[in-house]
Amino acid sequence: MTATGQTQLTAPTPTRTPRPRRAPSRRAPEPGDELPVGTQQSRLSRILVLVGLGALVLYSVAPVWWLVVSATKDQRDLLYTNGLWFGDFNLFRNIEQVFTYNDGIYLRWLLNSLMYASVGGLVSTLIALAAGYSLSRFQFPGRGMLLGAVIGSFLIPYAMLTMPLYLLFSRIGLVDTVWAVLIPSFISPFAVYLAKVYTDGAVPEEIIEAARIDGAGELRIFFQIVVRLMSTGGATIFLLSFVQVWNQFFLPLTMLRGEDKWSLNLGLYFWNSKRDEAGVDLTALVLTGALLSVIPLVVFMVSMQRYWRTGVTLGALK
Repeated sequence: MTATGQTQLTAPTPTRTPRPRRAPSRRAPEPGDELPVGTQQSRLSRILVLVGLGALVLYSVAPVWWLVVSATKDQRDLLYTNGLWFGDFNLFRNIEQVFTYNDGIYLRWLLNSLMYASVGGLVSTLIALAAGYSLSRFQFPGRGMLLGAVIGSFLIPYAMLTMPLYLLFSRIGLVDTVWAVLIPSFISPFAVYLAKVYTDGAVPEEIIEAARIDGAGELRIFFQIVVRLMSTGGATIFLLSFVQVWNQFFLPLTMLRGEDKWSLNLGLYFWNSKRDEAGVDLTALVLTGALLSVIPLVVFMVSMQRYWRTGVTLGALK
């Protein structure tokens, strides 16, 4: 209010609306931006990597392709046609000859291999899970020394144990029996160590202690809790044991005499050696039999694939 009694009005100061800030423009990523500082991805390095990967693929696929192509040929085409391309298609005729030659002994060898691999893999998995669980969750004198012995046994080639096993089995009368192949397949130090590692990550001590407080015995804890938690690890161990026993050659060659007990690998080796001993060339049958021997392994690995993808026990505790 002024001296004359009139009120002087002051005009309000206009407010300024802040202008939105523009986001900094980002340039499109260029090749090589994701590399660490100081490195550059040259075209030559990419070419070398692709060439190396292509060589590895060719190294892996070429023998399989040669086996598939050779299994479709008869004896004449194996000798006078290109080994990497088809001749006259005789695959079904070769398969028929494989299953009918020598009264169908090939089928017996196939069943023997399935029996050796299935029984050996199953028992080996059970023993490995029990031993790995013991090494992981029990404290006893000599535990570290025993674990060191298991790891150190990896350095011993399996073939070096064949002759001592043969001398031992010959004394107790197990040579030329199925037990001479099955018993050595039951023990796998690598499977024991793998089970121990799986137990460390998949079997919490809290669950074991809670089961013991509830009054569960050790056998019940192992079969009802540990084995279920170790389903993924057990499937992996069984797969490795199955493939190992299926591919055995030197042990059946040393232990078995009668051809009715031979495995598939040993039987195909006998057919192939007939060319030198009896002058009978069974190369076409050997190659077809080798191709057929891959089918059970493929079916087995595909059927076990769902166990590899579960992995729900590892870190799944709430």
